[in-house]
Amino acid sequence: MSQRTPIKTWVTGSRPRTLPAAIAPVLVGTALIKRDHHGINWLNAVLALLVSLSLQIAVNFANDYSDGIRGTDENRVGPVRLVASKLASAKAVKNAAMLCFLAASIFGLILAIRVSWWLLLAGVISILAAWNYTGGKSPYGYRGLGEISVFIFFGLVATIGSYIVQSHRITWQSVLVAIPVGSLSCAILAVNNLRDLPKDALVGKRTLAVRLGDQNARRMFTALLLTANIASLIAGIITPWTLVTVVFLPMSLGIIKHVQAGAKGAELIATLGKVGKLQLMLSTALAVALFF
Repeated sequence: MSQRTPIKTWVTGSRPRTLPAAIAPVLVGTALIKRDHHGINWLNAVLALLVSLSLQIAVNFANDYSDGIRGTDENRVGPVRLVASKLASAKAVKNAAMLCFLAASIFGLILAIRVSWWLLLAGVISILAAWNYTGGKSPYGYRGLGEISVFIFFGLVATIGSYIVQSHRITWQSVLVAIPVGSLSCAILAVNNLRDLPKDALVGKRTLAVRLGDQNARRMFTALLLTANIASLIAGIITPWTLVTVVFLPMSLGIIKHVQAGAKGAELIATLGKVGKLQLMLSTALAVALFF
């Protein structure tokens, strides 16, 4: 990393408001093990968390680098863009992304040795998906496929994977609890893309928000938050304690009301943080319900 770039700037550039998307699936997937009356392997849980966090930070730096060199981050609102703002060189940001990918690979390798070698394949696919979101010759994030990828990797794969490294199997319960986690991860990206919609449209970045248009993008965001709440309540068939997540419905409705009222640009920066907090709190409540 560049010596001229303060550590605080690197921390801000890592987009910490998105980190709940990495923490939530590990919490929920691990807690489900306790519900199955099995002991939790805490080392595997910590390794899964380190993999998830490393990948989230890596994809944030990779996006900063790829969008920066393409010029699609010029004159943006929202989190600091290191390359576009010239706070760090493109090479330094790319190296930061590669360092985080390396960390994820090392933690993943240790986990694969402890659990199963097939985890290496899942890890390679996850890293390729993270890089090609905005990187490479034909980034799929520019074609409106970002939300689908986030649901798969930060919802299904991360949650079910955190369960598998403990249980060595997949169950319908692990799939069910992955739905609210994935929906809220998608909501984080959806509100981010809604905020950037006008600028993305100008530079030819065809995110799903751009493809859907402003009003439909807001409806999709609403559907994601409602899906997360409804799926959490349906998880009551696993244990009635998950019904406690209903306390987050007013918070969800408040966020939805703000977005549906037409909030845009800088107004959605705080909303991004609120969705991140909602994901962390709802997932923590879901995890506690499953744990106890």
